[in-house]
Amino acid sequence: MVAFIIQRLWQAVLVMLVMSLLVFMGVFVIGNPVDVLIAPDATQEIRDRVIAQYGLDLPVWEQYLRFMGNLLQGDFGRSFVYNMPVAELILSRLPATAELALTAVFFASLIGIPLGIYAGYKPDSKIAKAIMAISILGFSVPTFWIGLMLIMVFAVQFGILPAGGRGSTVDIAGVPLSILTPNGWHHLLLPVLNLSLFKMAMMTRLAASGTREVMLTDTIKFARAAGISEMTILRRHVLRLISIPLVTVFGLELGSTLAFAVVTETIYSWPGLGKLIIDSISSLDRPVMVAYLMLVSFLFIVINLVVDLSYVLLDPRMRQKGGK
Repeated sequence: MVAFIIQRLWQAVLVMLVMSLLVFMGVFVIGNPVDVLIAPDATQEIRDRVIAQYGLDLPVWEQYLRFMGNLLQGDFGRSFVYNMPVAELILSRLPATAELALTAVFFASLIGIPLGIYAGYKPDSKIAKAIMAISILGFSVPTFWIGLMLIMVFAVQFGILPAGGRGSTVDIAGVPLSILTPNGWHHLLLPVLNLSLFKMAMMTRLAASGTREVMLTDTIKFARAAGISEMTILRRHVLRLISIPLVTVFGLELGSTLAFAVVTETIYSWPGLGKLIIDSISSLDRPVMVAYLMLVSFLFIVINLVVDLSYVLLDPRMRQKGGK
């Protein structure tokens, strides 16, 4: 187990090094940030001073080495647009995105997995067929269209939910959370629902297909022959046997939601990382772009490591394999 963790950590370091190079080179070729930093009518002397101040006159490899040196010290540089440390800027936006993503993924799992298990347990029932038919809509309808329709119905027509913003927050250990206030929940409901529909449909169909497959195995037949109740079979055997693919999808969806909740955050004016990266791309704010992409890479590596470790806890066969 320890050797496995060390191996994965070593792989994570290599992946981060490669990603840092790819990200830096990819961002470097995008536009000229000097056009954003100073006015178009500035003199050449001012332009040269600004270029030297930000190190844009150095060769690419030297800029990369300087970036890596600062990165190892936890310094991502200063934002060209906001004129503040990038780490401070990202940390100020990260709680909003993390709160939205975690709530959406957990909500999708709590609703989608039980519906999928029921649909797989009684596939011929009308309710199961309705569940599977509705889940197709979650894959088919674009997220931005669902978001606009939710705003039109609940915010414009009925006026019972706000169309955007984060609402009131409460600071917990310096982290602002809107999920702990009634007004915050009021603002959180629509973006969470919009963001969770696709993931809910995926969890439902995955749980349904896994349940149908597991119900035909000898394990379930022996459990029924032993007189175990159906609810116990579903809870102890079926859910455990289908848990590995569900955990995999949960981890990947959590990572993708944290990284790419751009559409939902834009539609609902949610002050998170998605809106920040869109603004940074449009304004050629290179330090923010590089730091954001490095953060996304780090989050995916951490989530994949946690998912791999959860396999060992869920499947005894993997523990035996690891021991050997």
